[in-house]
Amino acid sequence: MGRTILILFLSMMGVLLPRKAGAQISPGPLAQAHAHLEGMANCTRCHSLGNKVTNEKCLACHTPIRDRVSRNKGYHAGAEVKGKMCYTCHNDHHGRNFQIIRFDTESFDHRKTGYPLEGKHSGADCRSCHQQKYISDPSLKKLKNTFLGLPVSCSSCHEDVHLGHLGKECQECHTPEQFSPAARFDHQQSAFPLKGKHRQVKCEACHKRSLKNDKAFTLYRGLKYQRCADCHQDPHGGRFGQDCRQCHSEESFTLVKGQGSFDHSRTRFPLEGRHERVRCADCHKGKLTDPLAFARCTDCHKDYHQGDFVSEGAVTDCRECHSVQGFAGSSFSIERHQTGPFPLKGAHLATPCLACHKRGESWKFRAVGQGCRDCHEDFHAGKIDARYYPEQDCQSCHSENSWREISFSHSVTRFPLEGKHAEASCRQCHFRPGLGGVPVQTFQGLSAVCENCHPDAHYAQFKVQDLTDCSRCHEPLDWLARRFDHDRTRFPLEGRHLEVTCDKCHPRITLGAISYVRYKYEDVRCENCH
Repeated sequence: MGRTILILFLSMMGVLLPRKAGAQISPGPLAQAHAHLEGMANCTRCHSLGNKVTNEKCLACHTPIRDRVSRNKGYHAGAEVKGKMCYTCHNDHHGRNFQIIRFDTESFDHRKTGYPLEGKHSGADCRSCHQQKYISDPSLKKLKNTFLGLPVSCSSCHEDVHLGHLGKECQECHTPEQFSPAARFDHQQSAFPLKGKHRQVKCEACHKRSLKNDKAFTLYRGLKYQRCADCHQDPHGGRFGQDCRQCHSEESFTLVKGQGSFDHSRTRFPLEGRHERVRCADCHKGKLTDPLAFARCTDCHKDYHQGDFVSEGAVTDCRECHSVQGFAGSSFSIERHQTGPFPLKGAHLATPCLACHKRGESWKFRAVGQGCRDCHEDFHAGKIDARYYPEQDCQSCHSENSWREISFSHSVTRFPLEGKHAEASCRQCHFRPGLGGVPVQTFQGLSAVCENCHPDAHYAQFKVQDLTDCSRCHEPLDWLARRFDHDRTRFPLEGRHLEVTCDKCHPRITLGAISYVRYKYEDVRCENCH
């Protein structure tokens, strides 16, 4: 009933009011897409009485968006958009040529649609995919400027080069990065896992090209592979049957099982670890039955450490630190290191072996040094007097637990630390701004004068011969002027002056960025204050 009355009222207003008054009711012409809604009689098709445009009114017309939001799908169902009023992004009455949808395709984050662009898709132009011919929903095909309605299956945009031979789930084998090679396909999970020499065969050697409906494609299914002869020619002409595996393996055709399957464990040198992969000819240079030396690793292997582990004139056998599983890595434990000349303590326990034993091209284990300077740069060289750390021994001040753990006694210097100074970190006094604001360590030549570290809060009121001696009033305990005695000044406090607070006579003076308390007066006569 209320809507009918409003329409009648607006209709009458349209008749009774001049055109100028009608223009004042409308904020402005509608965009081209909404031009058919012009006129006061159509206001309530978008507007509710007493309210602005509501989402319900918008979605009553824009049903594709409504359907996707109701299914919690797509950009408008995302946390960034869902729940917002439509008009905050898409408002009207700005003229016929106004773009209600202002879509920045350059910076749009496609992940918000539920379909992130990855690999080659990330560089594709929007309209290369968002075309009417790719839209699967018939109700959306009539829209000329929509980004909706695209299916996410590969075959909806891309030609099936396998012609249905491998199904439509392209993502099982391919990635968005590139179509070839099929990065997700694992031949080892197929009915014919590749082993031995088969790993080196090119795909096209087995997977030939074929035709379907006069179109060429690569044949991946329906291949014969049950017998070796399905792919390989029999060089024996059938004299030994068709089962090649009785004598040969996929590792090598030239390796005959009668030789390759020899039980080496029956000898005095069972093959274990990496030795199991060594070719017979690598060790047996002549006849297989010729005797070989094998008691020590160096009988076959070069001394990698070049005599670094010689004991009593003989090279220590590799087995003391390494195993046949591989030369890389070592069984030399921390416990064994602790029995050596340099037991590991503190932070050294967390130091990787190569930090000390591979500082050049090769590993070095003997004569690597035991002093701090053998491994560490003297950070304080030329900056701290040598008498404080004789022979550049860092442990004079630092601990092996941490470089920041310092046990230096400042009492041996000309400036013993007392009070608050004892709580300060070394850096507060000994690291000063250098070029470009980079802190520079400074230990020598530091002055013990307070002003060397602390700003003069009194702005030279107590300078004597260009020097402010803070200790006349202050102690290292805190900044309180414990040593100051007003009775020792030119104006001892007596009578009612004893009841006056300090700031009544000593106000704070502010001059621009400078602020200080005024303590000194040239004239202390009564009339200067009273």
